Amino acid sequence: MLRSVLFAAAAALAAAGSLGPHAALAQPIRLGEINEYKQFPAFLAPYQKGMQLAVDEINAKGGVLGRPLEVISRDDNGVPGDAVRAAEELTAREHVALLMGTFASNIGLAVSDFARQRKVLFIAAEPLTDKLVWQDGNEYTWRLRASTYMQTAMLVPDAVKTGKKRWAIVYPNYEYGQAATETFKQQMIAQGGSGLEFIEQPVPLGKIDPGAVVQALIDDHPDAIFSSLFGPDLARFVREGELRGLFKGRPVFDLLGGEPEYLDPLKDEAPVGWYVTGYPWYAIDTPEHRAFLAAYRAKFDDYPRLGSVVGYSTVKAAAAAIARAHSTDTAKLVAAMANLRVATPFGEVTFRAIDHQSTMGAFVGRLAVRDGKGVMVDFHYADGKDFLPPDDVVRRLRPAAR
Repeated sequence: MLRSVLFAAAAALAAAGSLGPHAALAQPIRLGEINEYKQFPAFLAPYQKGMQLAVDEINAKGGVLGRPLEVISRDDNGVPGDAVRAAEELTAREHVALLMGTFASNIGLAVSDFARQRKVLFIAAEPLTDKLVWQDGNEYTWRLRASTYMQTAMLVPDAVKTGKKRWAIVYPNYEYGQAATETFKQQMIAQGGSGLEFIEQPVPLGKIDPGAVVQALIDDHPDAIFSSLFGPDLARFVREGELRGLFKGRPVFDLLGGEPEYLDPLKDEAPVGWYVTGYPWYAIDTPEHRAFLAAYRAKFDDYPRLGSVVGYSTVKAAAAAIARAHSTDTAKLVAAMANLRVATPFGEVTFRAIDHQSTMGAFVGRLAVRDGKGVMVDFHYADGKDFLPPDDVVRRLRPAAR
């Protein structure tokens, strides 16, 4: 918490110096941010740097509505109740203009419900569950990152092309992993035809027993594997699976496996040939990304992770909504979010009015090892707008859109 307060204070002081003598007297616009910093530091430390870079850039150009931005962060400890209490404190005591952030899907859903009840804008940065914008979607919640449905849809065409019929599915046993599993099965059946078999292997988040899981999968004799594991669970699964030969001769598809947060720790143990979504920051050659990469390296003397892009883009989205609304009034902010276009390191994205989902995409490719570290190769950018269901399907999925 102290780090968050210091970050907010430093940003406000920097903004005051850059905005001139009159604007320096303006009250900052406070953005309330909630996340699982202790639980997921690999993603959220870069995410916080991305937020800081965006705040500094915005404030150096005069802030928003002539006022500097200030981010007030709270750690929710990975507990939905703590996240709700943090949201209450940020809105009631810190008087933030909006809420943003969260990582785990169950935390995002809890804060989304708080936003609905208290009528405050919530820009969900990272939680991937489809419920956030569909079944449990509400007027006040909008999501930045490509959803579970979207990223699974990006991998399914290649999975269908393998022609494999017997699929083992290993996943963290909570909302995100459960949703990824159901989405994969539904989309494979829709695109892959009949004769498919699915063998499910759920594991407790952060507590995988890799030997038992890998042996169970070997005993099931799958033709191919779909995984939504990430973080330490993924690393342990990869190492044990390679040791026991689980992946030999079997195509493997993994959501998030190409993100530097989870790929870099594997180094030369990265599983060659896996199909993944991720972020090959070292090889994206677009004007938007080149500018972001240069600014990030100059400020932090480090390379960005996907969390960096998400944190940066979340603040940019909040600033764009406030600028479009010409106000921090919640009703005006919510109205401003509809079809809001935001410039990100991945190019411009749009927050769709129909379901409050942004069109941010992801990079899809395969894993290789080069110079002793894992990289994505043969990748392409999958635009999020191309991996969402038709509007009539969205209306059936999202009661609020009917």
